[in-house]
Amino acid sequence: MKSDITIPPVLPANPASVRPGVAGAQEFKLLSPLNGLISPGQTAQAQVLSLKQGDASFQLLLNLTLEGGRQTNVQVSSLQPFALGTLLTVSPSSAGSLAINLQQGVSGTSAPLTRLDLQQLPVGTLLQGKVLGSYLLPQTAGQPAVYRSLVSVLNTAMSTRTLTLDSPQPLRVASLLSAQVEDAHTLSFVPLSGRQDQLALAQQLAAQQSRQGSLQGLLSALQKLPPGDNLSAPLRASIDTLLAGLPTAPQLSNPALLKSALLNSGAFLEANLLNGQPQSLNVDMKAALLRLIAQILPGTPANPNFSSGIAASTQAQAMPTFVRTALGMLGQISAKPQYGGFPLPQRTLHSSDGEDSLQTLLKLAAAALSRLQSHQLSSLEQSTRTADGNLLTTWQLEIPMRNAHDIVPLQVKFQREDPPEKDAQDSPEVRENKDPLWRVELAFDLTPLGPLHVQAQLIRGNLSGHLWAQRVFTAELITSQLGHLRQRLNDAGLTVTDLDCHQGTPPQGAQSPLEQRWVDETA
Repeated sequence: MKSDITIPPVLPANPASVRPGVAGAQEFKLLSPLNGLISPGQTAQAQVLSLKQGDASFQLLLNLTLEGGRQTNVQVSSLQPFALGTLLTVSPSSAGSLAINLQQGVSGTSAPLTRLDLQQLPVGTLLQGKVLGSYLLPQTAGQPAVYRSLVSVLNTAMSTRTLTLDSPQPLRVASLLSAQVEDAHTLSFVPLSGRQDQLALAQQLAAQQSRQGSLQGLLSALQKLPPGDNLSAPLRASIDTLLAGLPTAPQLSNPALLKSALLNSGAFLEANLLNGQPQSLNVDMKAALLRLIAQILPGTPANPNFSSGIAASTQAQAMPTFVRTALGMLGQISAKPQYGGFPLPQRTLHSSDGEDSLQTLLKLAAAALSRLQSHQLSSLEQSTRTADGNLLTTWQLEIPMRNAHDIVPLQVKFQREDPPEKDAQDSPEVRENKDPLWRVELAFDLTPLGPLHVQAQLIRGNLSGHLWAQRVFTAELITSQLGHLRQRLNDAGLTVTDLDCHQGTPPQGAQSPLEQRWVDETA
């Protein structure tokens, strides 16, 4: 359920009571007496234990550490909020007041934001935060209840800043939440179901990663099957059709054949079926693998490993009852594990002792199917909104192609980054900057060139590209041909801004520009 939260105006502090470099007033007003615990001229260390917002000030509970290690708690009021855990040095300044000094290195105590800067946080940006305090505002007869909360921002350029939010439901203190920017004064909660999907995706990717195997392993095994092997006629026909449909590298240079290979790679099978295109079952790679598995199964004994893999997949989709505990743990992970990524590593399965040929084919086909599903799940994981509000859509897939007598998997990833929708009031320069940005990555291993990786991006006809070859002589060969490649790209109507080749592998970084680890536990 979508619920809006608003950012109310915050009462400004008295300028005379605020000094640069110290977030908050110079003095706390004591709400409980010190009873001589600190003598004038002495200091004590204080830590903020709790925070509650009043009409014009904040009430804090401080834990004081006195000389000799003795500790006590005192209640004070402040014109500005201080995040839980903030460390301060305090000393008596006058009757009923404490002078404060914010210890160096502590952040997050700036005055709450009264509005969002849409230049830094465009509409659609996902904000993640932690609730520091929440209370019920005085109610007016006949009006719905409004709860005011202080939330510390955990991501984006506003990280460590605080927001004062009004919401129709209370936000539990110390809970984590996710919300999207609607406008300068409004956020909308991201439903818990979206975070459940995130967890289900992570679980599925972890399971697929352990089960998947290279398409090359299955296809090579199918090529090596002896003609007289005891296979059923339908199974043999399916194998022949699958191998005959593999394109060659020269064929993939034809735009029409390349488009067909991409669409039939298995990445779009479910989408085609939902759109009423059952004809894709005849040529789609994933459909062919499913058909192959269905034809192999009747001729094999019970396979516990394959059955347990199916059960694990079903369990991951069913969402276990402890989902809230697991979701809460996501917020405590310092770095999100990457199960997919690009390119997927080559993984070859070996037959076990006592397995017949059909059992081996079944294992290889199931592993190849898991590999295609890993590409699909990786595409979903990387499709998100960036920190600046752009919509990032990812398509990751794999095309097996013939290279002489070998089968070479060509891994492909497309990404389209769309800025927020154009506004009629935008200037021509702003509208131009809102054109989509395309990124393309290729990874393959051709004999005798060895492993190759290509990255390119295209915006408004301007193309930049980088190539990596692991073998030295291949990198030197490609470098010598870059001028010819640049000319062919220019002839195709593109403006090449940057084109180079490196020996080695591309630098590895985060696969997703936005870490979506935080959840709204109050939904």
